[in-house]
Amino acid sequence: MPELHVIEHPLTRHKLTLMRRKQTSTAEFRQLLREIALLLGYEVTRDLKLTMTDIETPMAKMRAPVIEGKKLVFASILRAGEGLLNGMLDLVPSARVAHIGLYRDHKTLEPVEYYFKAPEDIAKRLVIVVDPMLATGNSSVAAITRLKERGASQIRFVCLLAAPEGIKHMQESHPDVPVYTAAVDDRLDKQGYILPGLGDARDRMFGTR
Repeated sequence: MPELHVIEHPLTRHKLTLMRRKQTSTAEFRQLLREIALLLGYEVTRDLKLTMTDIETPMAKMRAPVIEGKKLVFASILRAGEGLLNGMLDLVPSARVAHIGLYRDHKTLEPVEYYFKAPEDIAKRLVIVVDPMLATGNSSVAAITRLKERGASQIRFVCLLAAPEGIKHMQESHPDVPVYTAAVDDRLDKQGYILPGLGDARDRMFGTR
C-alpha cells in the first residue's frame, strides 16, 4: 500500500472549511485553493534531497544547501488541477509543468483523455500530480498511468479532498504512489461526488456550471 498523508495543519483545516461553505464566492474559493496549495506543497516536498554549493553573501563566502538534481514537474489534471498548480508554482517557480486533459463521462464515470503534454526528460524528475478531488479515482489513476507510459517513475499525488473509494482505487492501481490530502471525507454519492465534500471544484473555481 502507498503512504496516505493527511495534512492536518490548523491553517489547512481552516481554509478547507471556508472552501466547503456554499456561500463562498468564486474569487474567494480560487484564492483559498491557491493558498492551501502552498501548505500542501510544503508537505509533499518536505523530504527533497539537498546538496551543498558555494555561494557568497554580502558578508562572506559559505557553503549552503540547494535542492539536488533535476527540479520538479507539477502535473496538472485539467481543468481543476490548475488551482492547485498555481499555488505550487508560487512555492517552486522553477518547476516544469505537465498537463493532462481528462473529463469524466457522467454516465460511466470513466475518464476520457483529450490532451497530454509533458517535459521530455520527465523520467529524470520527481512528478507531483495535482487534482483537487480524489473521488472515484478514475481520472487520477488514468493520468498517472499516462505519466508512467512516458517514463515517469517517481510520482506523488496531491489533492484537496479524498473519498475512501478513490483512495482504494489509487492503492490498487498505483501502490507505489503516495497520496497527500487535506482531508478524507465519508463517501461518494450515486453521481460520484464526494460527501460532504465541497461541490464541483472546477465549477466553483471558474464560476461555471
